[in-house]
Amino acid sequence: MNKRVLVKFSGEALAGADGYGIDTQILDYIANEIKELVDNNIAVGIVIGGGNIIRGVTAAADGIIKRTSADYMGMLATVINGVAMQEALEHKGLNARLSTAIKMEQIAEPFIVRKAQRHLEKGRVVIFSAGTGNPYFTTDTAATLRATEIDASMLIKATKVDGIYDKDPMKYEDAVKLDTISYDQALEDHIKVMDDTAIALAKDNKLPIVVANMNEKGNLLKIVQGDYTKCSIVK
Repeated sequence: MNKRVLVKFSGEALAGADGYGIDTQILDYIANEIKELVDNNIAVGIVIGGGNIIRGVTAAADGIIKRTSADYMGMLATVINGVAMQEALEHKGLNARLSTAIKMEQIAEPFIVRKAQRHLEKGRVVIFSAGTGNPYFTTDTAATLRATEIDASMLIKATKVDGIYDKDPMKYEDAVKLDTISYDQALEDHIKVMDDTAIALAKDNKLPIVVANMNEKGNLLKIVQGDYTKCSIVK
């Protein structure tokens, strides 16, 4: 495998129009996009959020469930999404491994960085689930951490918009797209690309963050091949 990338999907992306649960047609679409990368000799790691099932910060909002427990519930949600993603990839004939930061041997193998790197070298897609294994950290931070650990050349955040804007393009017609911004600008202007911890970690490790529309068919491959016309980059 020549290039190595990590792709981060939100859990909500899997939910489709219903807003919750898992839409298998979206799983199938994502699997096709990942297959296109693998077919072009690109090693792929994946991180998926759990917001289509439960978000820790939301579950803990009224104080009944402690934040620590709520975050562990969110981590378990990412494992459910990881199992679904593994099945979708294998349905396409890809070799996939589900790695989890919380031990649950009957479902997934525990995360060991050398093992994950070996899987990638052998052309297997590795899905990293259960976040960092620690409460108070988002799956954005987990994605940045795993991308750094596997020596990915970039972290692609697959979203519903085609890049970074100075304000929400869904709400403001005059929103301006920012093709490239610095890590410091993203932090100082609080541009909600990823959370601040994730951006700071990416800055420390000089890891480019590419924000792109997951619904733009073939865009992941174009980005890895150097076509940045339909995305934004934090570097």
